[in-house]
Amino acid sequence: MVTIKKVEDNNLVSKVATLEQLNQGFCLQDIRIPLYCFGSQSLLDNSPSEGLLCITEEEQSILDSLLLAQWEDRMWKGVLRYDVTTSEIKVICGKRKFLAQLNEGLGMHFVPKPEEDKICGQGEGDLSVLKLMKHQEELLFCVASGEMAQPELISAAAIPDGAVLIIINEIPVEYGHVFLVPCGSDGLDQVLDARSLEMVARFAVETNNCSFRLFYDSPPAGTSHLYFEACYFPSPLSVELTPVDTFYCDGWRGMRISAVTDYPIKTLLFEGNQKFKRMLEVLVEICYRLQEKSIPYNLLISDCGAKIFLFLQMQNLANSMTISAWECGGYFLFKSRSEFDQAIEETMLRRLSAVSLDDEGFQVVKQLCCSIADKFAA
Repeated sequence: MVTIKKVEDNNLVSKVATLEQLNQGFCLQDIRIPLYCFGSQSLLDNSPSEGLLCITEEEQSILDSLLLAQWEDRMWKGVLRYDVTTSEIKVICGKRKFLAQLNEGLGMHFVPKPEEDKICGQGEGDLSVLKLMKHQEELLFCVASGEMAQPELISAAAIPDGAVLIIINEIPVEYGHVFLVPCGSDGLDQVLDARSLEMVARFAVETNNCSFRLFYDSPPAGTSHLYFEACYFPSPLSVELTPVDTFYCDGWRGMRISAVTDYPIKTLLFEGNQKFKRMLEVLVEICYRLQEKSIPYNLLISDCGAKIFLFLQMQNLANSMTISAWECGGYFLFKSRSEFDQAIEETMLRRLSAVSLDDEGFQVVKQLCCSIADKFAA
């Protein structure tokens, strides 16, 4: 059950920014947009998470409906730079079932247009998501923790402290491509913490759509704040189809950490079952230690939040050489027809293997995971 409040508007689609706002810029504190409030039960509670993970699949969730309605509204209004629905997708021949997409529009528009910063109060020195956001129309809605026992949808509200902003990506990789930008009472979050990870994990849970995936790439030096990305994929990703070998388990209903076997990039799988609090805290601590060791990493949240994959790239790898989380998962983009047609599994395997953490480093990370997990279990 989701409570819906109507405030000022009778629909869920936010109004178009006025010409004055587009010309003069706007401040986040002046905006009223749809707000989805999670129920008061938190993934970080010690109570069992099964009630959150087992939302009925008989009908589309309110959060899934809201996201798709807002995204499709902007698509029809021409906010996107190209129509991603016309992009050709194929399964690359071979046992891995890698996916390839021909996206010629991305090739034309990948370099951001030089635009004046339209959001007040943002820092200098990086191409942050909000710097690339040029007007209010790109801000779809926000999600935040609520005080009600059940989730609540408010059609127009000010952005509360601790919210996650949902911003459309105007150069989408797939259908429904958005940025999720956590922000706190003192501005945008700058580091990955358990609260931010909980919020996006709950987003995946309450979206309740198995096609929906969330991604996170470890930030390069000089990045001023963190953000996640999300979109809908038509088929399972290669890494999701690959067997795993569990090396840490806290009982049959507890947290499990597994190594994805026979995969070209070193990958770990975290599953929380009834220990979501512990799993998220362990994962955040591991990511912090990886960053200390200059090991680039990526996260993939799938299966409606039940699984989180951690991809490990080569230590001290230059920022220009790292690859995205969806590439790590087995989804590759091609900007030209010739490259797309010539894509073969061997080439994709080499691409992933070339950036992967080595065997020795992987064993060190696995030992680190066990040590951190034991520390939080104590």
